[in-house]
Amino acid sequence: MNADDVEKLRKALAAEHAVLFAYGLLGARTSGSLRDRMSAAFDAHRARRDQLRGLITTRGGRPVEPDASYALPFFPSNATLAAKLAVHLENGVTAAYLELAAAQDMSLRRYAALAMQEAVTRAYAFRPAQPPAFPGMPVAAQHGD
Repeated sequence: MNADDVEKLRKALAAEHAVLFAYGLLGARTSGSLRDRMSAAFDAHRARRDQLRGLITTRGGRPVEPDASYALPFFPSNATLAAKLAVHLENGVTAAYLELAAAQDMSLRRYAALAMQEAVTRAYAFRPAQPPAFPGMPVAAQHGD
């Protein structure tokens, strides 16, 4: 058992707990296709949570338990804010898995890379428009020729 790897797993699990709490609220406050995407994200994070618990216990660690409540960075009072919060959640969980990507165990690094890829993909799916081809570069003005 590598204690450092187990601690990285525990941090990823804590992030999953927080994300599940928030998606539970989002699912209750959205409808239609947005709610379907929120529900799918909730299910994906629940599966990751369960996998992480197993990875921790098989390494002799003790999984962290969820908090009773989590503070949200803002209240999602409409669909646009709900989607914005979902992007924020996915970016946060990506950061937690980034630390796990530095694990000693190669299989955990692969696991973290896949989890990050899935979270980033979900984050982009919640964005209202595709980002520019070169983020940070100014968009050229349209000329009427």
